[in-house]
Amino acid sequence: MIVDIFIPCFIDQIYPDVGLNMVKILEKVGCGVNYNPEQTCCGQPAFNAGYRDDCKTVGEKFIREFQNDRYIVSPSASCAGFVKNYYPEMFHNSVLHNEYKQIQKNMFEFSDFLVNVLKITDLGAKLDGVATYHDSCAALREYGVKREPRVLLEKVRGLELREMKDVETCCGFGGSFSVKFEPIAIGMGEQKLQNILATEAEYVISTDTSCLMHLEGYAKKQGKEIKMMHLVDVLASGWD
Repeated sequence: MIVDIFIPCFIDQIYPDVGLNMVKILEKVGCGVNYNPEQTCCGQPAFNAGYRDDCKTVGEKFIREFQNDRYIVSPSASCAGFVKNYYPEMFHNSVLHNEYKQIQKNMFEFSDFLVNVLKITDLGAKLDGVATYHDSCAALREYGVKREPRVLLEKVRGLELREMKDVETCCGFGGSFSVKFEPIAIGMGEQKLQNILATEAEYVISTDTSCLMHLEGYAKKQGKEIKMMHLVDVLASGWD
């Protein structure tokens, strides 16, 4: 099987190792990986900021860059969920109607693809320590993934997974929300961090680097030693 990969802005610019590790894992499970270097953004930041026309322009570019019948795999539930849920609003009954429907069908978040398409739950990963998992709002409410990351993490040797209190509560990032409503975002981040610390976890794991970036910034400011890891990085640990 050959799959296309979509690397979101946050990962491309700030956490490139997540993208590289996703390729490493896909190749390990037997997938050929195709990366279109012309890809940029799915349009979500512009959409959330209210710039719908600009978002549509970016979305048109995205659709034209993935015009085939291959699966599109992304290490971001936020971006995958945006494409699945909001492209219909922009492109239904447009000249790109059929194309967007194909994209919508082909788009998968990484853990969903592994567990439900490839039927793979054990990658032979190993990471010693205690971890807690953060459900990003986009992963949980937009994309609908909750079970799959946990199924994969349960198979990571040496890792103990502890659920935090109010695990489905937002961390406070919310894209431009954290900029427009900084005091609220900080308060939400503080509450989330307290729930994380109560588990005595060494690692916080999520499907979205944006949440991890927000939590890491707050944790560092508070002088708390806790490592934020994308699910992909965990699953790529402990094997060559």
